[in-house]
Amino acid sequence: MALSRTQLHAAPQALKGKLLPQALKEKHLPQAVRASPQATSAHDAAVAVWLWAIAAIVFLMIIVGGATRLTDSGLSITEWRPILGAIPPLSAADWQSAFAKYKEIPEYKLVNAGMSLEDFKVIFWWEWGHRFLGRLIGLAFAIPLAAFWALGWLRPGLTPKLVGVLALGGLQGAIGWYMVQSGLVERVDVSQYRLALHLTVAFLILGMVVWLALDLAPDTRSPRLTTLTVAQRRRAWLIVSLVLSQVVLGAFVAGTKAGLVYNTWPLMDGRLVPNGLLTLAPWYVNVTENITAIQFNHRTVAYVVLALALWHAMSLARAEDDERISRTAVVLALAVVVQAVLGIATLLLAHGRIPIGLGLAHQGGGAIVWAFAVWHAFRVTRGTVVKARASA
Repeated sequence: MALSRTQLHAAPQALKGKLLPQALKEKHLPQAVRASPQATSAHDAAVAVWLWAIAAIVFLMIIVGGATRLTDSGLSITEWRPILGAIPPLSAADWQSAFAKYKEIPEYKLVNAGMSLEDFKVIFWWEWGHRFLGRLIGLAFAIPLAAFWALGWLRPGLTPKLVGVLALGGLQGAIGWYMVQSGLVERVDVSQYRLALHLTVAFLILGMVVWLALDLAPDTRSPRLTTLTVAQRRRAWLIVSLVLSQVVLGAFVAGTKAGLVYNTWPLMDGRLVPNGLLTLAPWYVNVTENITAIQFNHRTVAYVVLALALWHAMSLARAEDDERISRTAVVLALAVVVQAVLGIATLLLAHGRIPIGLGLAHQGGGAIVWAFAVWHAFRVTRGTVVKARASA
């Protein structure tokens, strides 16, 4: 059928009316949506490398934080200046001013009276380095995040997650100062409650960054789970929860110096269950303020995590599931074993003071165990249970 002149003229206009809005719509889509699969993979790889670098710096931050605590350096800087505080004392007058402020707090008057300026500089640099790393992490996270967002390299839905991590990092800085404040007036050390909060948030940030980095890995195939049980999957997440709980308990051990007593193993004061676990009232205060109960709880949860990790790894090693599942379980179990040995060695060799090398190895080992626990939970979560059984 022949078309009239009006119909011939209208056809291109109709086609233009359908295609032009679609073209405009695609033009304004984020590049991450419009990019080819090859480009998207390259973008994901770049973002993943950045996140692993952030995870490494956070890990270093946890180590330096431990060194700051073990050298009793955390109260050496008595003010919080988020921007100007990045500049250390540059002249003799600046050093004398900083030292004079330190002399006003109880730690100097009751513990370090008579300390020389040179000794003060040692603890000052530890605390300054800890705070500087915090600022570095903030910049290393915020600037690339803005660049990746502007380039459209972030997957849909990833931006709010990363902004959330950035916000938590900013909050962590405020929590750090909140912790330091607790030791500036009526104490010679920081509150164990605030120390536990500060360390827990650091581990949460590390776990979140590791999870997001894993989620961007090129190997996105869903693990083959043909025999994984619901119980095994729940056990993986139980291990994550227990490891984080052990981090909290470890912070209370550090904050109350509970690791300097009962330096024997496996017994405490000659007993498996020592006397004096419930000497304070009300009873629940013993969990966070009674050094006997604090160390006993830390030991007990360590035994539970060790037994659970080994059992979990052995049960998965006998399964027919994807090797990525069993491999991460075995690595996690081995890491827990090493961490337990480090903990026992630190306890036995603590004679009035925690050995700095072992103490830092133990704190760093905790961070590694935490990262491996998150890694294993990620692998288990990314798979689909094909055949679920009630028990493992």
